[in-house]
Amino acid sequence: MKQRDLPLGRGLLYDVYQRRLRRWLVGKDIPKHVAMIVDGNRRWAKQRALESAAHGHRAGAAKIREFLVWCDELGIEVVTLYLLSSDNLGGRPSDELAELFEIITELADDLSRNGDWRVQHVGRIEGLPHGLVTALADAESRTAAHTGLHVNLAVGYGGRREIADAMRSILRSHGGEMSLEELAELLTPDLIADHLYTGGQPDPDLLIRTSGEQRLSDFMLWQSAHSEFYFVEAYYPDLREVDFLRAVRDYAKRQRRFGT
Repeated sequence: MKQRDLPLGRGLLYDVYQRRLRRWLVGKDIPKHVAMIVDGNRRWAKQRALESAAHGHRAGAAKIREFLVWCDELGIEVVTLYLLSSDNLGGRPSDELAELFEIITELADDLSRNGDWRVQHVGRIEGLPHGLVTALADAESRTAAHTGLHVNLAVGYGGRREIADAMRSILRSHGGEMSLEELAELLTPDLIADHLYTGGQPDPDLLIRTSGEQRLSDFMLWQSAHSEFYFVEAYYPDLREVDFLRAVRDYAKRQRRFGT
């Protein structure tokens, strides 16, 4: 669903409306897991005639920090951020990728030092520079015992590859113990889910994408089978708290059917 509310400024009307949305959400069904496709950083920079896409990516990184605070304040337990797909690794200019690697490195380090948040990398490390791989691993180890907001950073991520990796993980775990027929009998959706990058976590209840695009782009293909979708016209750096609150309000109004 796309947002249809009229745009608001940042003045008194905005503040009143924001408080009204927050009051409405009290006692409502809040998603436990929100997945966000961070989209529009480059177009945001181009729209402003900035000299490089890095300005958009840095603005997006700053917005991520805000967004996570909004989620934490609402009591959301897990947030997954789609920052860099495996397809991006081969499809972006090398200079832009280098800047983006640096920005994500700084972001991972910053988030891992933010109170009680837990940071986890979801994706492959192949194709990522050593410094970024180290920063993601350090962020994970630094926050492994944290019990606050669980933040998944999807970097070098692809949904189809994740499913393939899950199947490989199952084969490694059980392949030497049984025949292919026995292994085929063992396979269940729950077993496959346990071997995904997000194994042990709840599937996303609400998936949001910014920039007006309405597609998954190979993001959480397995986990989003029963997710509710919400599309925001704004580029990610322009995302406002009221946009997010509208998405959660829309989710709370829906009757989830889980495929039935």
